[in-house]
Amino acid sequence: MHYTLLQFLLLLSAAFLLILLARRLKIAYPIFLVLAGLVISYIPGMPVINIQPDLIFLIFLPPLLYEAAWWTSWNEFWKWKRPISLLAFGLVFFTSTVVAFAASHFIPGFTLATGFLLGGIISPPDAIAATSVLKTIRVPKRIITILEGESLVNDASSLIVFRFALAAAVAGQFSFQQASVSFVTVTIMGIVIGLAVAHVVYLIHRFLPTTASIDSAFTLISPYLMYLAAEEFHFSGVMAVVSGGLFLSYRSHEVFTDGQSRLQTINVWSTLSIILNGLVFILIGLELPAIVAGLEGYSLAQAWKYGLLVSALVIAIRMVWIYPGTFIPRWLFKSVRENEPHPGWKGSFVIGWAGMRGVVSLAAALSLPMALDNGKPLPERNLIIFITFVVILVTLVFQGLTLPFIIKALKIEEIDPMMPEEKQEAEIRLRLINAAINRLESKHKQEMENNDLLITLKAEFESHLKTTNRRLECMECLEKDQAELLVYRHVLKDIYRVQRNELFHLRKEKLYSDEVIRKEEMQVDIAEIRISTR
Repeated sequence: MHYTLLQFLLLLSAAFLLILLARRLKIAYPIFLVLAGLVISYIPGMPVINIQPDLIFLIFLPPLLYEAAWWTSWNEFWKWKRPISLLAFGLVFFTSTVVAFAASHFIPGFTLATGFLLGGIISPPDAIAATSVLKTIRVPKRIITILEGESLVNDASSLIVFRFALAAAVAGQFSFQQASVSFVTVTIMGIVIGLAVAHVVYLIHRFLPTTASIDSAFTLISPYLMYLAAEEFHFSGVMAVVSGGLFLSYRSHEVFTDGQSRLQTINVWSTLSIILNGLVFILIGLELPAIVAGLEGYSLAQAWKYGLLVSALVIAIRMVWIYPGTFIPRWLFKSVRENEPHPGWKGSFVIGWAGMRGVVSLAAALSLPMALDNGKPLPERNLIIFITFVVILVTLVFQGLTLPFIIKALKIEEIDPMMPEEKQEAEIRLRLINAAINRLESKHKQEMENNDLLITLKAEFESHLKTTNRRLECMECLEKDQAELLVYRHVLKDIYRVQRNELFHLRKEKLYSDEVIRKEEMQVDIAEIRISTR
C-alpha cells in the first residue's frame, strides 16, 4: 500500500513539474505530458503501468465532463447548436462508418464489426487537448465555443456507437433498427436522469443552510451521482453529466448565494482539474509498453503502418466533413444565412485541424473484453488498442504542435465581434451601481435619514458611478488602440503588486487582524484575476 501511494505521489509530482516545464516552453501541456510519459516508460527499472478502463470512466470522466459543462456558456452553446450538433453527432457517425469500411478493407482480419468498434473508439476529439492549445493563442470566441460544445456531446455519441458495435462483435448479430431506437432512448433518458439529479442538487444548495465547504463538497459528488444513476439504468452517463452540469451552471447564481462559496468552489475545481488532467495524459504515454507487449499476430512495423494510415484517415475525414457541414446549410436554408454571420474558410479550417484525440478513446479501447460470448478471443483486440494509441499520439502531437502556427499564419478575424472585456465590465458595473442606488432610495430611504453610514454608502456608490462613467468614456476613445489597453492592464498589475506588498508590511506591523488583512488581500486577488485572465 505504501509503495503504491509513493508511486502515485511521484507520478503526480512529475506531472506537475512537466506542466510547469510545458508552460515555460509554451507547449500545450497534454502534448508535453504524453511525450514525457512515453520517454519515462522506457527508463530502465520503471514499473509497467496498466490503466484500468473502469478507473478512467468512473473516476476521471465524470468530473472532467462536469467541469467542462460548468464553464460552458449555455447562451453561446445554444447560439451555435447547429455546428456543434453536426460535429458531435454527424461527424462522429460519419467517422465511425468510413473508418469501419476502410479498416475492414486494408487491414487483414478486420471485419465490419471490428471496424465499427475502432471507428467508435477514435471518433471523438478531446476537449482538453484542443482548448489547452488554443488558450495560448488569440482565437475567435466562436471557435472555442464550437470546439468545447462539440467535445461535451461527442463523447456520448461515440461511446454509444462503441457500445452497439461491441454488442454486435461479441454477440455476432446486429439490428440497425433496434440500435437506432436504443440510441435515442439511451441519449434522451440520460439527459432526463442528469436533469433530475441536478434539480435535487439545486434544491439542496438553494434551500438548505449549507456552508462554503459543503457547497464545494456537493459539487464534487454531483457528477458521480449523475453518472452512476444513469449507468445503473443502462443509459448514457456522459449525457447525464453534461446536461446536469449545464443546468447547474446556468443556475449558479442561485446555487451559490454568497461569494465565499463561489470562490472556494472555483479554487477546489481548478486544483482537481489540474490533478486529473495531469495524471490522465501522462498515463497515456506510460501505457505504451503494456500495449506493445500485448500486440500479437502483427509485427510492430505492421501495427505502426496501420496506425499511421488510420490517423491520416481520421484527419482527412474531419477536413472533408467540415466544409460541407459549414456551407451546405447556408445554401439550403435562408434562416441560417440571416441569423448567422458568414463563417469564412479560415475558422472552419482551424476547427477541422483541432480534432485531437485523447483519454476517452484510450479508455474505450482498453475496456474491450478479452473474449466473445462463445468464449473465443475478441478478434484484433490488441491491434485496435495499438491503433488507438497511435491515433492519439499522431493527432495530439502533430496537429497540436502545428495548430498554433496555422492560426498565426491564417490571421483569423472575429466574425461575431463583441465589445472588449473592459468595456463589458464597465457597463455591467454601471448596471450594478445603479441597482444599488435605486434600492437604497426605494427600499431604505427612511433608514438613510438617520444613518450616517448609509448616507456615506450612497455617496460612495455615486462616486463609483461617476468614476465608472469616466472609465467607459476613456475606453471608447481607446477602443481602436490595443496598445493603450495593454499599457492600462500593465499599470493595474503593477498597482496590485504594490498593494499586496503593502498588506505584507501591515501584517508585520501587527496592528491589524490577520483575518481582515486576508479579506483585503482577497479583494486585490480578485481584481488582479480579472486582468490576468486576458
